[in-house]
Amino acid sequence: MRKSRTEDFREFAAGRASHLYRSACLLTSGDVHLAEDLVQETLGRMYMLWGRAHRIDNPAAYAQTVLVRTFLTHRRRRSAAESPQAELPDSGAAAGDDPALRMTLLRALAQLAPKDRAVVVLRYWEDRSVEETAEALQVSSAAVRTRCVRALARLRELLGGSITEFAAR
Repeated sequence: MRKSRTEDFREFAAGRASHLYRSACLLTSGDVHLAEDLVQETLGRMYMLWGRAHRIDNPAAYAQTVLVRTFLTHRRRRSAAESPQAELPDSGAAAGDDPALRMTLLRALAQLAPKDRAVVVLRYWEDRSVEETAEALQVSSAAVRTRCVRALARLRELLGGSITEFAAR
């Protein structure tokens, strides 16, 4: 028996929601509420396209692209002037997590421009190629490489000498 469109999408959403949420948290520099909103909007947009999903080669990668574009659109809106809280709510860190490292990296990511942050997340968290990142952000490959170099240099500057301390862990 063939699954309905809704059942098929529910399976997809259940399988991808946590991954999209983690990426959204990185994009928003730890703003979990905005991350939830971005994931919800992304899944809503994906549902609207789901009837044509057979034309999408990789729905998971496409959903990630939709997430990044939704984030960048949000940053351009006036409502993006909201500022995140100084402290994040307890999230029940898993064993082996280093909260100090996580907070330091999130603070450093927060100081990057939104497009630089998107490039870093896509290239290094999502492990996408330069070309895939360029396609997701609708820019040239050269622009992605330039943004990567600048963003990583900025992160090194922000993390200072502590970057070698974190790398040794």
